[in-house]
Amino acid sequence: MVDLNKIIQAKRTINDFVYKTPFALAPKLSKLYGAEVYLKSENLQRTGAYKIRGAYNKIAHLTDEERAHGVIAASAGNHAQGVAMSAQKFGVHAVIVMPEATPLLKVSGTKALGAEIILQGDNFDEAYAFALEYAKEHNLTFVHPFNDEFVQAGQGTIALEMIEEVADLEYIVVPVGGGGLATGVCSCAKQINPDIKIIAVAAKGAPAMHDSFVAKKPLNSKSVRTIADGIAVRDTSEITLSTIIECVDEFVQVDDEEIASAILYLLEQQKIIVEGAGAAGVAALMNAKFAFPAGAKIGIILSGGNIDVQMLNIIIEKGLIKSHRKMTINVTLVDKPGALTGLTEILRRANANIVKIDYDRFSTKLDYGDASITITLETKGLEHQERLIKRTSPGRSKTQGMISGRFYKISSEFVKFIFAREFA
Repeated sequence: MVDLNKIIQAKRTINDFVYKTPFALAPKLSKLYGAEVYLKSENLQRTGAYKIRGAYNKIAHLTDEERAHGVIAASAGNHAQGVAMSAQKFGVHAVIVMPEATPLLKVSGTKALGAEIILQGDNFDEAYAFALEYAKEHNLTFVHPFNDEFVQAGQGTIALEMIEEVADLEYIVVPVGGGGLATGVCSCAKQINPDIKIIAVAAKGAPAMHDSFVAKKPLNSKSVRTIADGIAVRDTSEITLSTIIECVDEFVQVDDEEIASAILYLLEQQKIIVEGAGAAGVAALMNAKFAFPAGAKIGIILSGGNIDVQMLNIIIEKGLIKSHRKMTINVTLVDKPGALTGLTEILRRANANIVKIDYDRFSTKLDYGDASITITLETKGLEHQERLIKRTSPGRSKTQGMISGRFYKISSEFVKFIFAREFA
């Protein structure tokens, strides 16, 4: 456990540089789940994530000699930018080792903060191993993302701020990967108020820390796969695990579907953009992963907001499909003038908005003289979709559908019949 005095000192150290992020009531979530739900918006932090708290506190406590030599870190994400910005503030040379496959945007973003970038290894573990050796060879101080008490104390300042805002807070929900954030937060909260319940949340695709908590001993994962890349840690830290076992009351898991739904909910209902790790706590709440009494005061840490825009787009599109606000229909019709117009007229009368049309007359699966049409539609819910299918599929049609996937195929026999009749 990190001593509370060290966390308080960390708060003084970072106070003039690191943002005190909002910790505000979320009215819609509160009403929906019968509690007072507060969100700690570390997505609004410098660099868009909490990592800068620990990185800054670590670099602030380096000796003059250590600063003169410089620092090094291994990261492809939030820790990289936290170290780079903090080092820049203190005029310290920073080397960041990133996997070779790191997106260019992350590389350029970290470089823009003054860091020297080394691309090494096929994955984080290889980059991490290289960084440790490079640190020894060049006498650099390695800034670990979680196995460091100064880093943990910096992350613990989040809990200080939360309790300052809501003194009678009853639950803190915190995402867990390597455990640096959870270690700092639960150390702080339990020393201030031992009755505060700490709920740790891991991604099912990165189960090492969760499984270790259950087994009460370090267990590593063979691999990790999750959209919550901020908590996608393969190996368990014995240092952070010991504190988590001591201070965490309950450890739960959420899968990628639950995380994605939470990201979309926060975007649509709260107007907040978060990354996968940042949404993990809300996902746990939304899917009843832990129990709490009515009216409980629950603080959830939104750990970061650095989500890839392509991933965000995928989540939005899939969310629209799952919520019956978008669907795709496939039809085969006679390739004659006016046939497509007739189909779109049917859709217009059904009040469905066409957003995309693909027209294929060359598929080897088609009869000569036929065309395959794939139409993406905006709809107004399940009832509207069912009404649309009914309208485009009268009694003599054979409609095939996989409702769970919101994908429908209107039989070629019916469509050929309709358009042969109307446009002959």
